[in-house]
Amino acid sequence: MRSVLIRSFGGPGVVELAEVMPVPQPGPGQVLVRVAAAGVNPADWRIRAGEVRRLGEPPLGLGLDVAGTIVAETAEGGRFRAGDRVFGVVVPPQGSFAEYVAVPETALALTPDCLEDAEAAALPVAGLTAWQALVGAARVLTGERVLVHAAAGGIGHLAVQIAKAHGAHVVGTAGAANQAFLRALGVDEAVDYRTPDVFARSERFDVALDPLSGANALRSLDLLRPGGRLVDVRGTGVDRTGLRERAEAGGVELTELYFRPDAADLGALADLAARGALRPHLGRVLPLERAAEALAEVERGHARGKVVLSVAAG
Repeated sequence: MRSVLIRSFGGPGVVELAEVMPVPQPGPGQVLVRVAAAGVNPADWRIRAGEVRRLGEPPLGLGLDVAGTIVAETAEGGRFRAGDRVFGVVVPPQGSFAEYVAVPETALALTPDCLEDAEAAALPVAGLTAWQALVGAARVLTGERVLVHAAAGGIGHLAVQIAKAHGAHVVGTAGAANQAFLRALGVDEAVDYRTPDVFARSERFDVALDPLSGANALRSLDLLRPGGRLVDVRGTGVDRTGLRERAEAGGVELTELYFRPDAADLGALADLAARGALRPHLGRVLPLERAAEALAEVERGHARGKVVLSVAAG
């Protein structure tokens, strides 16, 4: 089968589309998925660059998001059957940029009929991050004021929809070119992040979500009321000096979040999509052969929605 992998850490040039043998065999509690599409996340290029070493050393398969069809069930007779459409998370050294992957049932959910495979592949990592930030960590409530930074991005555009589905008043930041997109998502107020207005506001928020690895976390503390909640999506290379100390001094609850694969949370995202309250936006859909280009585009930032790879198994 074909699989996108790296044999050393580095730039786009280390990304390789290789013929890998054999097709992975599911272990206990795992199913074999024929991959239809795989979402591309900032974590993928950070793994390629060697910024995320906890997942192992090369050779490594790339890709975390997966959507496809089950072709082999668990030997124990689990939740899924052959032919089920599923979406979820794959963890290296295996990668989802491949024609087949073996995935634990606990990292998958059924794909709702309303979503195409490419849309489902855009949901797992970004959707889990947004859900676990707003619903799990921040416990967002009806009527609360929620600030979402980078609201047109992969995590942000899903966070806007999740917050609105929970009855929040949502202010989203994005560049000038994405203001209409934010309004179409349902934000109550779209703000151009290039202006200082969002950080000069007099009103205070109950919840702030920073998907930018801490870039706006420190400044957002001043926008939160005492007892407010700040969720900082953990990344690399950002100076967080004094973040927790300042949060405590201001009476703000700080969560530094890493997403976790969770079948129940994936199911909650599927339910929201089935109700018409959540729809991933596909910025670009590229073939597997262009994985290096897809990673480079996500690395540059400012993509609207998600970049997804289309995979045609042989």
